[in-house]
Amino acid sequence: MKIQENRRFLALFCMLGFLIGIIYANLMSKDHIASMGIFNEFFLNQYSQEEINMPEYLWYIVRIRVMPAILVAALGCTKLRRGVVAGFLIWTGFCGGMIMTAAVLKMGIKGLILCLIALAPHLVFYIAGYLILLWYLFTYPDSQWNLSKMVSTALFLAVGVLLECYVNPIIMELFLKTL
Repeated sequence: MKIQENRRFLALFCMLGFLIGIIYANLMSKDHIASMGIFNEFFLNQYSQEEINMPEYLWYIVRIRVMPAILVAALGCTKLRRGVVAGFLIWTGFCGGMIMTAAVLKMGIKGLILCLIALAPHLVFYIAGYLILLWYLFTYPDSQWNLSKMVSTALFLAVGVLLECYVNPIIMELFLKTL
């Protein structure tokens, strides 16, 4: 019963952030989104024609994907661990809601498809890696951190980084050529 309740809380935090992101994008920053260049045709054409320096891109992706996990893990060692988990999920949901709304406002259904393709296939591995960490922090002291959790988290994040660096640019290029 307690597992079901904890799972609901984690999903609720993420959905609450997503809803706040959608509302914020629609009401508060609609003008800013309209002037944003990330979803305009020129930017997308430039992106599809750009040559990616893979070693440099790999280290960039490692920094922006692994550092938040390290920060959450470090802050999770404090008494504020549940607040850290809630804050992380709300912020992640908020960012997702903002980006999806901006894409739909600028490009319609193509923008939504673009966002989903931009998150494939690596997001599944990031979610798995982060969920192991977040679940442990949220359910502590009922659950214990062990070697298998650490290795699983590290492997999921590593596979996510590799897929984001080497597979996602190919998928994005193929999709952008069809636009």
